[in-house]
Amino acid sequence: MDNHYEKIFISEDDQYLFGQGTHYEIYKKLGAHLSCENGVLGVYFAVWAPNALQVHVVGSFNDWNTQSHPMKKLGEGGIWALFIPEVGEGALYKFLITAQNGEKLYKADPFANYAELRPATASVVTNLSGFQWNDEKWLADRDKQDFKKKPMAIYECQIGSFMKHPDRGEDGFYNYREFADKIVAYLKEMKYTHIELMGIAEHPYDGSWGYQVTGYYAPTSRYGTPKDFMYLVNSLHKAGVGVILDWVPAHFATDAHGLANFDGSCIYEHPDKRRGEHPDWGTKIFNYGKSEVSNFLIANVLFWLREFHIDGVRVDAVASMLYLDYGKQDGQWLPNKYGGKENLEGIEFFKHLNSVVRGAHPGFLTIAEESTAWPNVTGEIGTDSLGFTYKWNMGWMHDFCEYMKLDPIYRKGNHYAMTFAMSYNESENYILPLSHDEVVHLKCSMVNKMPGYKSDKYANLRAGYTYMFGHCGKKLLFMGQDFGQEREWSEARELDWFLLSEKENIGLMNYVKELLKMYRKYPALYEFDNNWDGFEWMNADDADNSVYSFVRKSSKGKNNLLFVLNMTPVKREEYQVALPKAGKYKLLLNSDAECFGGNGVPVKEQFQAKKKEYHFHNYSATVDLPPYGALVYIFG
Repeated sequence: MDNHYEKIFISEDDQYLFGQGTHYEIYKKLGAHLSCENGVLGVYFAVWAPNALQVHVVGSFNDWNTQSHPMKKLGEGGIWALFIPEVGEGALYKFLITAQNGEKLYKADPFANYAELRPATASVVTNLSGFQWNDEKWLADRDKQDFKKKPMAIYECQIGSFMKHPDRGEDGFYNYREFADKIVAYLKEMKYTHIELMGIAEHPYDGSWGYQVTGYYAPTSRYGTPKDFMYLVNSLHKAGVGVILDWVPAHFATDAHGLANFDGSCIYEHPDKRRGEHPDWGTKIFNYGKSEVSNFLIANVLFWLREFHIDGVRVDAVASMLYLDYGKQDGQWLPNKYGGKENLEGIEFFKHLNSVVRGAHPGFLTIAEESTAWPNVTGEIGTDSLGFTYKWNMGWMHDFCEYMKLDPIYRKGNHYAMTFAMSYNESENYILPLSHDEVVHLKCSMVNKMPGYKSDKYANLRAGYTYMFGHCGKKLLFMGQDFGQEREWSEARELDWFLLSEKENIGLMNYVKELLKMYRKYPALYEFDNNWDGFEWMNADDADNSVYSFVRKSSKGKNNLLFVLNMTPVKREEYQVALPKAGKYKLLLNSDAECFGGNGVPVKEQFQAKKKEYHFHNYSATVDLPPYGALVYIFG
């Protein structure tokens, strides 16, 4: 017998656990699985459709006959199942559901592992076993590490628009395997630690970027097969790069073949539109209080972790799951049982998710894109925390972008926008994100947010990135930002790689490469990210000059780093800098160096701290600051 085939069946225990919301391997039962019954090879089909009058399997193997393969309802829980002999891998299928009112609904399999290339919508029988992984050491090391004390520099990427294949027609998509070769080389050269992949779960509309999902258990067929995707993850792990997926449990697509109105009733979404729909997004909201729905989502994270060796998920739109009135007007939402706007089911869902996933896999990352001041988003499992590993610091991102957009003459009036994030830094474990959301919808690319002439824009951005890499918090850059993509991002075209023929762009790329190299080399930049042990202001108050200075400190007291940033186009000679201790300070990085596209204004390569009090510190020295210049000195 082919070792890919084993007898699949759904027991009463399976049904009970699914009904309780605790069947964390339900994806091995529901869906379409190669099976063997009485020596006959075929496929075992199973689907949850509790309110259906009848369910049939239709597909390429029965000429889409609507009557030939009725499924059997197994019990009160609403699971239907059928073994069909002689069906094999590659067969197309859907579930034809007859609703209680007689309506016929053709639905893709919610647990399918592969789908037809859009705009076609059928599910595809596939087999996930048999791939030869060789990332065992990576996985073993992952759960042993203290993630808080490790560097994390994330490259956010959308495969379809990273680079277009010249011979692939209109879409120009690279296969997952081809993409693996290109992205691994790029990430290794640039020294990123992780990649965050947008839009991997199957979705019908390219323009949704993968945020309106129909197939939560299927890597999108745009770029190849599930095993092609395994190859990509395996290649990244072999190169020492972690893989994070964008994951979208906040809402789902309303397409007819998807989860909405699945069996003629609302089984995945809340039946009351005030709880079950996002009016602004045109999407459905999961019913987190229903055990089977919670199980569907939690098992989904475990599916990506176990079957595809994913290292983490960035959870999209967490705030919309925490607040019942998110994006809604009066009359469009219902309060909770206490009369408040907090989504009690959503809160419990997150605690359940993180306890199950992180409890069993402590090295797995769950990252919340949470845009409000909700307390205790990150923290230890079993506490009042939601239990996430990290939270995107959206406040830092907003303040940073708003400040950097300002004409330098106005920056002194907004000086404390850049220092504010440190006042609440201890409250969560943060990631500093400059994501795709900041470079779309007329927000301008990162470089075109900057004021001034072209050379000013790039100088500003180099200084801004230096501030980001010096600031507490892990780092995230969206693709193209590291070389100065000038147009806004579009999923329909590749990044403007041709810009790398320009001095400013290759200079910026080389500078970000140096920032990443420095970040990974010096523990002072990542050991203490959520407390004051690793950060100290030298001067946070020089608004008149728009200069910031601070130090990052290592646990061993050696290789500490001093950052001095001049956010104006004025050269500042003999600028006095407060210092934390005596000793020699040696220049490590200069954003104005000619090799980075700067002007090469001379600066001190090293200096000795003087016993001269300045700005609440016992030591100080003078340095020359280039216009829009960022200097990093090493000491201790």
